[in-house]
Amino acid sequence: MYYLITLKDTIRIHPSAFGKDIKYEAKEIIKADYEDSVLKGIGYVVTVVDILDIELGKIIPREEGIFTRCTFQLLIFRPEMNEIVEGKVVEVVDFGVFVRLGPTDGLCHVSQVTDDFINYNPKGGYLEGKETSRILKSGDSVRARIVAISSARGNKIGKLGLTMRRAFLGKLEWIDEDLEGGPVREKKDQKSKKKKK
Repeated sequence: MYYLITLKDTIRIHPSAFGKDIKYEAKEIIKADYEDSVLKGIGYVVTVVDILDIELGKIIPREEGIFTRCTFQLLIFRPEMNEIVEGKVVEVVDFGVFVRLGPTDGLCHVSQVTDDFINYNPKGGYLEGKETSRILKSGDSVRARIVAISSARGNKIGKLGLTMRRAFLGKLEWIDEDLEGGPVREKKDQKSKKKKK
């Protein structure tokens, strides 16, 4: 899930930035320090959204520049267990598919793609259902649920495990097909129940 959070930090503004747009300079410094990093207990920093406040700076003896407290907003990505996510398949391998979820990828093991038996086609680079003949390939848009999150290491988000073996999950085209066929199936089931009575 994405969050907008506010943080406060002390930054050093180099003398070369004096006389320039201080808000712009502060944003560039904070971008270099925060973007594309993982903050423990907070999440992956996607981008610096805005500088909210810059306090009056202080000069410290034998230090170059001004040190100032800055309040800023960050856009954070923090995956959560059982969260429903949408993404694109970026790689298909014999053991499953890798799905791009914003700044990271998740793995949906072949056993978690669908209830159907899945065959891997190495020449075509896709997965195919044995009974349904449904195909999953790179570039397909999918909806999945996060079922596993490993702990983050360094500047990397922890690995994500996904499943698509539930109603309204899977390739978006499959979900649309199931929704269109849903009421028809219900009517057929009701008719067969009436005949049995």
